[in-house]
Amino acid sequence: MIVEAFLRWSETAKAGDRAKAANALGRAYLQCLAGTERQRAAGLAMTYLLDDPSPRVRLALAEALADADIAPRGVIISLAEDQPEIACTVITRSPVLTDDDLVDLAGRGDSLRRGIIAARPSLSRCVAAAIAEIGDEGEALILLENETASITRASLRRLAERFGHRCDIRNMLLDREDLPADARHMLVTSVAETLLRSPLVCGTMASGRIEHVMREAGEAATVTIAGTAAGNEVVALVEHLRAGGHLTPAFLIHALCTGKVDFFAKAMVSLSGLEERRVRSILATARVHAVRALFEAAGLGRELAEVFVEAVLLWRQAASELAVGSISLRLLERLRQDRNTLAAPIEVLDMLEKLCRVEERLNARSYASRLSIAA
Repeated sequence: MIVEAFLRWSETAKAGDRAKAANALGRAYLQCLAGTERQRAAGLAMTYLLDDPSPRVRLALAEALADADIAPRGVIISLAEDQPEIACTVITRSPVLTDDDLVDLAGRGDSLRRGIIAARPSLSRCVAAAIAEIGDEGEALILLENETASITRASLRRLAERFGHRCDIRNMLLDREDLPADARHMLVTSVAETLLRSPLVCGTMASGRIEHVMREAGEAATVTIAGTAAGNEVVALVEHLRAGGHLTPAFLIHALCTGKVDFFAKAMVSLSGLEERRVRSILATARVHAVRALFEAAGLGRELAEVFVEAVLLWRQAASELAVGSISLRLLERLRQDRNTLAAPIEVLDMLEKLCRVEERLNARSYASRLSIAA
């Protein structure tokens, strides 16, 4: 009888009065004992109000139910599919909505609704993954701005793949410490390509010089990324670089000379097909012929393999002397002294000379800094 009277009254009542009644009805439902006739009647009345022509009424109902975990699921789902203001109220707040509900809403909804979902507090990994996969640029930005969202490394990688060309998204990704190393390299490469096409750069530098500078900067950045990558990310980074043709002899000698031994070992595992334990054992303690065989199995020619063998021996010596750092200068000197037995390709020699120049500059800056402090 109460429901019937309410329905008759709602047919003639003003929208403002109906909104007040809807809010009161929602709060009354939450206060009723579960399973009672009174609660059932209130549920039927709320379901009826879902078709009310005034958004004010449906919004009032949404505000009454949004924070309750005992709100009727059917009503909450319907409100989540309503117009934006109403949907936002329940999508961002309702504990009734499950991850499956949110993923389904994201898949069936429009860009605005996905943006609301991306902003939901404490967004779960699976919902964040859905946004990363199907969301547009605006939704990806909202997701990254949501500091409470749980975003996996795989989702961050997917965002980098899809939106690495967007400066704002790229910068937000690069600022994250949990960005996977291979995704970071992807974004750094995107930055380099963007600069390469910049009118300012193209107007002030010759094309050959631009490519040369960008190649050097990109390689240096990649080595830095390789040195900071977490242990479980190095394999993915190696495979990413290998697929992109970045595991060149010059790059590998750069990594080895600057002490990125963990990365270098995993690169050898990938290139040679040998087990990691075997590769690490060869690099650390095996005799010269076994080290040379490892590099030849990785696809390096005999002359180039000899250069890498010499680098490994110098690295071992530095490690035993507790002086592990760059060995580029000592390797370059050996190559110049033994040109008959150690014939390094020109790109490897160029890389070593550049490393030596960089180290000299760093040493000079460090020396000047110490003098300044002492003064």
